[in-house]
Amino acid sequence: MRKQLDPRIPILINNNTNRSFVVLVGDKGRDQIVNLHFLLSQARVSARPSVLWCYKKELGFTSHRKKREAKIKRDVKRGIREPNEQNPFEIFVTVTDIRYTYYKDSQKILGNTYGMLVLQDFEALTPNLLARTIETVEGGGLVVLLLKTMSSLRQLYAMTMDVHARYRTSAHDAVVARFNERFILSLGSCSDCLVLDDELNVLPISKGKDIVPIEAAKGKGADDKDPALTELKANLQDTPHIGALAALASTLDQAQALLTFVDAIAEKTLSSTVALTAARGRGKSAALGLAIAAALAHGYANVFVTSPSPENLKTLFEFIFKGLDALGWEEHLDYDIAQSTNPEFGGAVVRVNLFRGHRQTVQYIQPQDAHVLGQAELVVIDEAAAIPLPLVRALMGPYLVFMASTINGYEGTGRSLSLKLIQQLREAARPSLTKDVKPAHEEAASTSTKKATQKAAPKARTLREITLTTPIRYAANDQVEKWLNQLLCLDASVIPKSLSSGCPHPSTCELFYVSRDTLFSFHPASEAFLQRVMALYVAAHYKNSPNDLQLLSDAPAHHLFVLLPPLHDDDTHLPEPLVVLQVALEGNIARNAIMDGLGRGLRAGGDLIPWLVAQQFQEDKFAGLSGARVVRVATHPDYAGMGYGSRAVGALRAFYSGEYLSLDEGGDEERVYPDAGAVDKDTNLLTDTPTVRAASAMPPLLQRLSERKPESLDYLGVSYGLTPQLLRFWKRAGYVPLYMRQTPSELTGEHTCVMVRGMNVASGEGIEWLGEFARDFRRRFLTLLSFKFREFGAVTSLSVLEAAAAGIPSDSADPSASSSQLSSTHLSTLLTPFDLKRLQSYADNALDYHVVLDLLPIVAGMYFEGRLSAGVRLSAVQSAILLAIGLQRKSVEEVEKELQLPVAQTLALFVKAVRKISKRLGDVQKAAISASLAPAASTSAVALPMASARVAPAMGDIDMELDAAGMGVQEGLRDKEKQRAMIDALDLSK
Repeated sequence: MRKQLDPRIPILINNNTNRSFVVLVGDKGRDQIVNLHFLLSQARVSARPSVLWCYKKELGFTSHRKKREAKIKRDVKRGIREPNEQNPFEIFVTVTDIRYTYYKDSQKILGNTYGMLVLQDFEALTPNLLARTIETVEGGGLVVLLLKTMSSLRQLYAMTMDVHARYRTSAHDAVVARFNERFILSLGSCSDCLVLDDELNVLPISKGKDIVPIEAAKGKGADDKDPALTELKANLQDTPHIGALAALASTLDQAQALLTFVDAIAEKTLSSTVALTAARGRGKSAALGLAIAAALAHGYANVFVTSPSPENLKTLFEFIFKGLDALGWEEHLDYDIAQSTNPEFGGAVVRVNLFRGHRQTVQYIQPQDAHVLGQAELVVIDEAAAIPLPLVRALMGPYLVFMASTINGYEGTGRSLSLKLIQQLREAARPSLTKDVKPAHEEAASTSTKKATQKAAPKARTLREITLTTPIRYAANDQVEKWLNQLLCLDASVIPKSLSSGCPHPSTCELFYVSRDTLFSFHPASEAFLQRVMALYVAAHYKNSPNDLQLLSDAPAHHLFVLLPPLHDDDTHLPEPLVVLQVALEGNIARNAIMDGLGRGLRAGGDLIPWLVAQQFQEDKFAGLSGARVVRVATHPDYAGMGYGSRAVGALRAFYSGEYLSLDEGGDEERVYPDAGAVDKDTNLLTDTPTVRAASAMPPLLQRLSERKPESLDYLGVSYGLTPQLLRFWKRAGYVPLYMRQTPSELTGEHTCVMVRGMNVASGEGIEWLGEFARDFRRRFLTLLSFKFREFGAVTSLSVLEAAAAGIPSDSADPSASSSQLSSTHLSTLLTPFDLKRLQSYADNALDYHVVLDLLPIVAGMYFEGRLSAGVRLSAVQSAILLAIGLQRKSVEEVEKELQLPVAQTLALFVKAVRKISKRLGDVQKAAISASLAPAASTSAVALPMASARVAPAMGDIDMELDAAGMGVQEGLRDKEKQRAMIDALDLSK
């Protein structure tokens, strides 16, 4: 049955030079895509718009032409279809350029542009997927979201999303879809969005329902050209190479970026880096493609291009060819194009061979193939934000480097790139003002010595930074972009520090609990506070993605705290958060689940620290304890390093220790608030309008810790990428390391470190398990220092050992620990008398250190395990040298570079350390000898009275005894004289 189309739908599509957003509610919404695509085709003068169709697993129809034809033949044969019947949807699928993509493969579409986007399977959508797919739609294009039939959009508030399975843990499995509520309510704020049912009726939530036609005189896309761009093109028209390429630039930003690229190309120093950063749709890939064409015109022979997938480089290669055409190069005569034969890459261009003047190549390489860049002259990194940071570092080398990156952060490492790598390049390019300022790459070496120094940004490189702001893919002030940025907090910016308020003392600041139900309610006040919270996340943390927003909103085990400056009763505005704390409750895992997981070598999702500790120590009881993991500590960048982070972490520990607990028994009972997702039976989609809940129907946004009952916890923990600064922070907060990952993170190149702090147990029994775990971790860490942890700086390794030692009870507090002290018997099994003599000789400067090199691992192990008692005290530098040489097996030259000490001074300090240890080992031997002599002396003293009892008393005078003894001696002498006379009388001649 034919019906009249609501005129507001074609008005929306015809009006827009920007993108339009349509939500189709109903199981038959797929059939209306044909009509929407037809309207879109009628509204533009160019070719039929291409379509990107994203889905989870089942498309619902076949995209294979031959299979469709076979199905039609079968249906005709069975009599359920007429031979000449025309199905509009089948015709649409046949004649339209449609790319079908699984959501899991959506990273392959980066850098491509489409006229229409269809998103089905709403339950599989995540914030990352929304950002990644919607940004591929060009200006004037259409985004269509398909939803199933429902009586009210509020039913989505209780919908279970696929990602929720990852948020559930054994103790917390009640997920609340707060992100869905905010998503649906935000649709009503987008003026270019229409929510329709599957019969194309406009639903009341649509803000675009009040749309009116624009004046016909303006025309679609009739924006005047930028006069500055026109003037720049005119000025460059007669300039060789650059004039023809600049004519292809679409915005002034892009033309100026091209000039910057050409400046670096013309220098030919091969030691420059040009970093291009911008939001989506600003023409980064096009600018890179034109820059490569300019490099080829300047004679660069070996050009390498990399990105996560060659399919991301479609636009880049397209503009390389446009640039070559503008320069007068012709395909087949001057260059050939090679396409990939890998079916996964879909025939993407991977190589261009040029042979006009001399042989030149443009070659695609995988990001992990940095070892093939030996002969490179120019390396271009597109979509650098989607490549793990260690790989980007490895791609830097003695050649010209161009990189382009999206820094909105939804690629996960975009923020990492801007905060870490570009900051390193900036520091390396900037001359030091003082001798004491360490460049960034040397600071990186304090964490990882040898490899990190190689990976760090090269020292003598110059850096040029370019930012593109004017959109090209769609016009400025795109309402869909504005809606998406607001929904995912992509452009949240930190409010600068107010000079009038100053910096309050950390002790006067107070930690508050944040209600997530209110924070994600889309209320204007809570929305402003959410943008500030996420701005701190983006500014203070480098591993951000929009998925973190859904984790924060929906994960049942996660809680949010903010540190606020002192509040006054007359304040009328929202307070500015100084620190944001995100905490995840963990533990309380059933014993049978732990035993099953350990027995099969499997680990359930969530509960990171309990599972990790249970696996590493094979201890199943720890997972039964309840704990909280600090997921993030985000401090306002203007207040960093002032003690606010430590104050927030300290207040969190105090809260869970019960120090804020109110003793007032007459407190109010917990109030129950109405469910926003409750739908009446007679609710109709055409009349129901989801609205923001009233403030009285929601809990307060901020709650004092004294007003909230804390969960009963046994420990607080944290897991983070190891850096010297973060280690120092958590060590100072009293946390003890229990685990260090041996392989670095693929994303950031850092080693994951897990630290735990025990809570004050009410029973007063203490937490013996923490000391035992810490002792075991120290022993393992000492052994592994000569393996993968050899890359650590000695100072960082020493700091880890000090943090572990802080969690081990002292001998006085724990008598059982005294057994770890070195005994003479155990010493003899470790070192022979010859070894001890060698150590003593080296301590006396009689030998070279090479002679005792084999003993140093044993000696260093004894010292750092605390087996030499408190009598041996080494300075920090001596400890670092002993650890580096003895445990990390580094050469003296490596230690010299790391600690910035001359070799002679390093060896002098090392000798002093060995002298103290050798003296202690000698004392252990002396103590053992003394202990063995003392019992012998006491035994002889006891035996003397018993022997004297058996001796008969002397009879007579001592003079008589002497005379008798003298007479006996004289008789003996006379007998000897008689014997000698007899011998002399013998006749020896016979």
